[in-house]
Amino acid sequence: MSGFEAKLAEIGVTLPDAPAPAANYVPYVHVGDTLYVSGQISANADGFITGKLGDDMEVDAGAAAAKTCAISLLAQVKAACGGDLDRLVRVVKLTGFVNSTADFGDQPKVVNGASDFLAEALGEAGRHSRSAVSAASLPFGVAVEIEGIFQIK
Repeated sequence: MSGFEAKLAEIGVTLPDAPAPAANYVPYVHVGDTLYVSGQISANADGFITGKLGDDMEVDAGAAAAKTCAISLLAQVKAACGGDLDRLVRVVKLTGFVNSTADFGDQPKVVNGASDFLAEALGEAGRHSRSAVSAASLPFGVAVEIEGIFQIK
């Protein structure tokens, strides 16, 4: 088991198979040592995690949904690296989209669910720049979608 995957196992996380695209796009694009991963939507073994922050979903539930996006991002990175997650050098940037009401302002707290997880799982390699923005709606009514830029070797 790789170093990053051993740490994931230690915190109780097993990466799923990388999710297939839901429309006409590729899950990632590799250019040089940069990997661009398409937006990953909040989902778990039970299906999509839906809801609107500021309406029918609380910040803690939104942060948990964001964590599932981060897990899917790492699954895509692993797939792009031929199954070797240790080719990951660092997370460069995340852009988080939060399905929220017009008056909801805690998007950063929601996306912290992904950022906190990546820092815990990857250490310094998981620290990144990011944006956290509101969206009036997201595909399938999901609560969160996050895309990422990664450096790989």
